[in-house]
Amino acid sequence: MLYLPKRHLPMAVFIIIFALALDYLLGEPRRFHPVVGLGNYANWVERKVWSKDAKRTHGLLALVAVLFPIGFSVWILFELGRVFYSLEIMLSILCVYFCIAKRSLSEHGIAVYDALKVDDLFEAREKVAMMVSRDCTELTATQVSQACCESVLENGSDSIFAAVFWFYIFGVYGIIIFRVINTLDAMWGYKNDRYQHFGWASAKVDDVLNWLPARLVAISYALLGDSTKAFHCLRTQAKTWKSSNAGSVMSAGAGSLGVQLGGDAVYHGVYEEKPVLGIGRSPCPNDILRAIKLVDRTVYLWLFCLLVITAIGMIDV
Repeated sequence: MLYLPKRHLPMAVFIIIFALALDYLLGEPRRFHPVVGLGNYANWVERKVWSKDAKRTHGLLALVAVLFPIGFSVWILFELGRVFYSLEIMLSILCVYFCIAKRSLSEHGIAVYDALKVDDLFEAREKVAMMVSRDCTELTATQVSQACCESVLENGSDSIFAAVFWFYIFGVYGIIIFRVINTLDAMWGYKNDRYQHFGWASAKVDDVLNWLPARLVAISYALLGDSTKAFHCLRTQAKTWKSSNAGSVMSAGAGSLGVQLGGDAVYHGVYEEKPVLGIGRSPCPNDILRAIKLVDRTVYLWLFCLLVITAIGMIDV
């Protein structure tokens, strides 16, 4: 499953479905998660490469230093797995399972919802702080609901759909490269004094890898809710957001749910002015569940589309 010619497309869909089923049943591994190991290794590389006068080339070197050994290790592992086709399939399923986080995203959102429903604002702030990078210490209940909805919609694109997209297109290499770059962007992609130049390469590559999946997700969100509002927001508001990828996903999702997201917030101690996305009222705790359900419906839509695309692609094989 390192590459996926036409004859492998049905198996690719099977692998995606099986990996999603594993995620549904087991959730994220509590111990020995490969992505946690990736983060630890990236921190080690950062300590070796970063300096106060770090330039973009330093960040690019760090990116290669993380990506190359992981890619090479995956290649070795799957070369060994080719001895038994069933072993290769099992490794592919595990790879996709480790690279997606649908159940974890839902669980984090539900934890925030549960705290808000019993008016435990302190607990709700703590739970939502695990999902977002903004300062949550003084958020109101409405702002907590808003932050959680934004995280569910945006991370649904990153942690589920973009990973599935790149696996379906390029197999294990596609999803591994995406997950490594996406993780590095989450760690180094901040525009502050430390990462302004060092994180530039990972942020730019992540933008490129997410460009098409984010727009497919935005269209999916729009089709599965209030389509009129969602497509209007997508056309008029996505371009106002600093990241057009996040702007596309969140504006379409907000319009689909009929709520307003975005607005000013404090990130890592820095106050940032951001435009409002969506149309309608401010979000409430129940909108967290609605956002989770929108992501769920989008998963079903994507699986249906992948099955149709695979069936059409197999016709001339």
